[in-house]
Amino acid sequence: MTAERYNARESEPRWQATWDEKAIFASKNDDPRPKYYVLEMFPYPSGRIHMGHVRNYTMGDVLARFMRAKGYNVLHPMGWDAFGLPAENAAIERKVAPKAWTYDNIAAMKKQLQRMGLSLDWSREFATCDPSYYKHQQKMFLDMLRAGLAEREKRKLNWDPVDMTVLANEQVIDGRGWRSGAVVEQREMSQWVFKITKYSQELLEALDGLDRWPDKVRLMQRNWIGRSEGLLIRFALDPATTPDGESELKIFTTRPDTLFGAKFMAISADHPLAVAAAAKNPKLAEFIADIKKIGTAQSIIDTAEKQGFDTGIKAVHPFDPSWKLPVYVANFVLMEYGTGAIFGCPAHDQRDLDFVNKYGLGNVPVVCPEGQDPKTFVITDTAYDGDGRMINSRFLDGMTIEAAKEEVAKRLESELRGNAPVGERQVNFRLRDWGISRQRYWGCPIPVIHCPKCDVVPVPDDQLPVTLPEDVSFDRPGNALDHHPTWKHVNCPQCGGKAVRETDTMDTFVDSSWYFARFTDPWNATAPTTPAVANRMMPVDQYIGGVEHAILHLLYSRFFTRAMKATGHIDMSEPFAGMFTQGMVVHETYQKADGSWVTPDEVKIEVGSNGRRAMLTATGEDIEIGPIEKMSKSKKNTVDPDHIITGYGADTARWFMLSDSPPDRDVVWSEDGIQGAGRFVQRIWRLINTVAPHLPPPGTKPDVANNHPSAKALRMITHQVLADVSGCIERLRFNTAVAKIYSFVSDLSEIADDPLRHIERDPIYGAAAREAFDVLVQLIAPMMPHLAEECWHAIGHGTLVTEAPWPKIEPALLVSETVTLVVQVNGKKRGDVTVPRAAQNADIEAAVLALDAVKAALGGKPVRKVIVVPMRIVNVVG
Repeated sequence: MTAERYNARESEPRWQATWDEKAIFASKNDDPRPKYYVLEMFPYPSGRIHMGHVRNYTMGDVLARFMRAKGYNVLHPMGWDAFGLPAENAAIERKVAPKAWTYDNIAAMKKQLQRMGLSLDWSREFATCDPSYYKHQQKMFLDMLRAGLAEREKRKLNWDPVDMTVLANEQVIDGRGWRSGAVVEQREMSQWVFKITKYSQELLEALDGLDRWPDKVRLMQRNWIGRSEGLLIRFALDPATTPDGESELKIFTTRPDTLFGAKFMAISADHPLAVAAAAKNPKLAEFIADIKKIGTAQSIIDTAEKQGFDTGIKAVHPFDPSWKLPVYVANFVLMEYGTGAIFGCPAHDQRDLDFVNKYGLGNVPVVCPEGQDPKTFVITDTAYDGDGRMINSRFLDGMTIEAAKEEVAKRLESELRGNAPVGERQVNFRLRDWGISRQRYWGCPIPVIHCPKCDVVPVPDDQLPVTLPEDVSFDRPGNALDHHPTWKHVNCPQCGGKAVRETDTMDTFVDSSWYFARFTDPWNATAPTTPAVANRMMPVDQYIGGVEHAILHLLYSRFFTRAMKATGHIDMSEPFAGMFTQGMVVHETYQKADGSWVTPDEVKIEVGSNGRRAMLTATGEDIEIGPIEKMSKSKKNTVDPDHIITGYGADTARWFMLSDSPPDRDVVWSEDGIQGAGRFVQRIWRLINTVAPHLPPPGTKPDVANNHPSAKALRMITHQVLADVSGCIERLRFNTAVAKIYSFVSDLSEIADDPLRHIERDPIYGAAAREAFDVLVQLIAPMMPHLAEECWHAIGHGTLVTEAPWPKIEPALLVSETVTLVVQVNGKKRGDVTVPRAAQNADIEAAVLALDAVKAALGGKPVRKVIVVPMRIVNVVG
C-alpha cells in the first residue's frame, strides 16, 4: 500500500527543531576527532537570499554532513559580511540608520537560511559590523602598523567631487561616479595601505602548492601578481630640451630586444618630468588635466583612445647618440607601473602601434617570423608579438629573441654613465600595495589619531574598539564621520593636546580577509584568535564561493593570513587548502513589447507545434522569451527561494541545485526541473513506504559468508553505489552522485514491485534489502536531510540519520565476478561478451565465436586467429 504524499511543509520545520534541540551541528574546539573545516563565502546582508545562495550553501552543506557522518569534527559556521556602501545608500534613500537596516536584513536572511536545513553552527555567528568583531580587526591593524605592514602614503585616487569620496576603479563608469554621475577627478591623497607587495614573490610561488584550487583561479592570481623579468634602462635626455635640465629618463622593459624598433618615449601624466614640463607649458597642463578625468582603472585606460602630447623633450637611444626619440605624455602610461615611463616599439606592441598610427610616427619591425622574408616583412595595423629572428637591429640581427635580450642586457650592464650602469636587470611585479582607506561611515574605523604635534598616533590597545557613533546624519555629501560634531575630536594619547581621529574607515575587503580565522574561536574577547585553536582548526579544508572573488578576496586573504602569522595571531601562511568556484544560477528572460522586463512568476509558457510561447498569465499578452542570463533584479529573471521552499520544500530545491549540471558550471533554472526534483522526492517516499513493512528490523546484518546469488548481487549493487557516491561527494561532483542515486532507486524499485516474494520469503535476501534501503536513506541524507530523517524513521530506526555513521564499504563487493569485453571482427566492433572474470582464453574464444554477430561478420570465412586483450577487447581476425 502506498502511503500519503510526503509533506515537506510539515516535516521540514519539525526536523530542523529536533536538530537544534540536540545542537548536533555545534562543533567543539576540544573534540579529539580529526577536524574538517568547510566554509562557504559569507553573505552580504542585503535582505533576501537568492538562488545563488541556495546553490552555494547546499554544496557546502552536503560536504559538511558527509564528513560529519564520516567521523570528523566538522566546523561549518556562518556569519555576515555586514559593512559597506549599500547600507549607507539605504540610510540616504530610506531615512533609516545603517545599523538598523543591516541587522533587520540579517534577521530576515538568517530565517531564510534556516529554512534550507543547513547544518550550520549558529553558535559561532557574528557580523563584521559588530564592535566585538572589528575591535580585533583594529588590534591587528595596529600590530601590522608596528610590524611595518601598514603605512600611510600619498596616492593618485579617483575622487568624486559631488559625493566627496574616493571611488574604487570599478565605481568609475565612463569617467563618472557610479552614484553621482559627476566627472571623476584624479587626486593625490594620503591613504592607509597594507604592504602586500612585501609578499609578492611568496604569494606567487605558493600558488604551486595549492593543488586543490582550480587552475583558472591560480592563473588569475598569477596574472594579477604579474611577475616580470626585464631591464631597467637609463635613457639620456638632451638637456637642451628638458624643462629644468633633467639628464635622464628611467624605463623598465621586458622587451629590451626591440630597442632598435623604438619610435617614441611615453611618460605618465604624473611623472615628475611631465609635471615639470607642464609648469612651463599651459597646453600640456590642459592636456594632463583632461586625461586625468578618465580615472585610474586599467580596463578604462586600455580601452580609451590613445592620446599623447609631444613635450618637445628628446631622449637619446642608448646604442646611438645621434638617434633622438620624442618624449610624449600619454594617457595609457600609469605612474604606478614600472617607472611611469616606457619606450614605444610599435611594430611589436598593439598599443604602441595604435599610438604611432594616430600621430604619424611610423614603425620599424625588428622581429621577423620564421618563413617570412625580412626584406618584405612590414607592419601596418596589426602588431606582431610572436617569436622569430631579429632584423633591422644592427648587431642583434639573426639572433633569437632570448639571445637578443641577453646581448642587450650584457652591453648595457657594462656601459657606465657616471658611476651607474646604463642597464640593470630587474624583477617587477604588477601587484600594488592594498589601499584600504575609504571615505565613508559604515566601515571599521581606522584606529589612529592625528596630532598636530605628534603626527600619527596609534590608539592605545586598551582603548579599543574605536566604535562608530550612531547619531550620524547623511544630509550632506561626503563622509558622515567628518561632519559629526564631536566624534572625531579627541585628546592625543601621547601629548594630551587637541587632536582628531582618522575619519577614513577600512575597505570592507579587510573584514572578509580574516573572518575564517575568527570562526575558530569567536568567543575570545581579548584577542583576534586563540592561536592554539586556530592552528588546529585551520586551514579551511574546503572553501566554496564565486569565481568573481578569485582575485582580490582570495589574494587579500592569503596576504592577511601571512600578516597574522608575522604578528603572532596564527602559525600558517595559506588560509584555504581547497578552493571550489561554483557556477551561477541562470534563467531565461521575459520582455514585453514596450521593453519592460517581466518576472518568471508572471509568465505562462505553452509548448506547441511552433515551439515555446510565453504570455502574461494575467492578461494573455504575448511576451518575448529572451536569452538565458545570470539572475538579476534589473532583468527580473529571479526566482524567490522562499516561494520555492514554500511550494516544493527545501529538499526539492536542494536536490535540483545539485542534480542539474556540474557544480562548477552554470545551472539553468526551470520550472520543469524543479517539478522533476519534486516528483523524485515523492518517488523515494513511496518506495520507502512500500518496502518498510516487509523489511527485517534495523540492525539485521547480511550473512557475508553465505553465497546467496541474489542477495550477493544486491549487496554488490549497494556497495558499488555507496563507493561511487562517496567518491563523488569527496570530489564535489554532486550531479554525478545524484545520477548514481537515481540509478540505485530504479534498481531498488524492482524489489518494491513484490516485497513479499523478494524480502519476507527469503531472510538472507531480506537482510541484504535492509542494508540496501538503509544505505539509500544515508546516501540522500546529505542532500535531502529532512526527507532522509522521515524515511529513516519510516523504516524503523529510532535514531536520527543525521547522527548515523556513514556506512562502511566492503571492498570485496566492489569486484565483479564477471567482465564484459568488446568484441571486434577484423578491427570493427560487432558486439560485447560477458564472461567469468577468471575465464581462460580458450573459454573466451569459444564464447565469442558462438555469437551470432561474429558468425554473420565472418560470413563463413575461416578464423585465422583470435586476439584476447585481458579485461578489454577480443579481436577476431578472419
